[in-house]
Amino acid sequence: MTAMTAMTPGQLTEDVLAAYSGTPDPRLRELLAALIAHLHAFVAATRLTPAEWQAAIAFLTATGHTCDDERQEFILLSDVLGLSSLVDLVNAAPGATESTVLGPFYVPGAPRRAPGEQIGRPEDGSPALVRGQVTDTAGRPLAGATLDVWQCSGNGLYDTQDPSQPPYNLRGVFVTGPDGRFEFRTVRPASYPIPVDGPVGDLLRAAGRDHWRAAHIHAILSAPGHRSVTTHIFDADNPYLDRDAVFGVRGSLIRPFRPAGPGDPADVSYVVDMDFTLATAEPASTGALDRSP
Repeated sequence: MTAMTAMTPGQLTEDVLAAYSGTPDPRLRELLAALIAHLHAFVAATRLTPAEWQAAIAFLTATGHTCDDERQEFILLSDVLGLSSLVDLVNAAPGATESTVLGPFYVPGAPRRAPGEQIGRPEDGSPALVRGQVTDTAGRPLAGATLDVWQCSGNGLYDTQDPSQPPYNLRGVFVTGPDGRFEFRTVRPASYPIPVDGPVGDLLRAAGRDHWRAAHIHAILSAPGHRSVTTHIFDADNPYLDRDAVFGVRGSLIRPFRPAGPGDPADVSYVVDMDFTLATAEPASTGALDRSP
């Protein structure tokens, strides 16, 4: 009988890759091969111990148990590891406004509001006017583009977290005019802490990381025939710009909230100007894992 040689890490990886090499869908086959190769390389490079592997399984299990209809701890984990932000970067459309993370507090179905309408309450913060123009990558105004905007109140909570806020507080959908311009009234955004009462909080504490997000206003921009963009407007004076908990800050999205002056509406304390650019839509993907509407 010929003696069998001991299995090596490299041989095991080759065997596993071979087992999945017949995956029918090409894109799924590519994703599985890359995932297996990187996971195996991580274990080999770090010489992961059985105890560490068990701790990782326990962490992921606890993350799953923390998810419910209103909280997605896996998305939060993806955010704090920079994965959500990386997905945005690798899928960015050249020439368009930079995208950034959706975050866990988006709620579809916000009411459509008139140009210049207020989306918050006086107690939510200092009144601010946000205005700008939506164009295509050639600089042409996009009439009828929509801006779905939302933000937290001055207490650092979104309406879905705070029973004292009415439904759809600090949320609204606005439509650009014939010149592509828009404006709405809101409040100057506030920094807020991401949830740290679950496994992701344990991870941040173990890593000695901050758990605060830089102050921002969320916006989803869309227009017929163009790729939508999920993005932010960041307050230039915020102290967390260089240590945002979810790595969402982009330099191109930082704007000054300047004090209102002569010529500005009398009912606002701050004014911010922010233009957005949308790229032409590409043909829809037909990949097996694509679940886009």
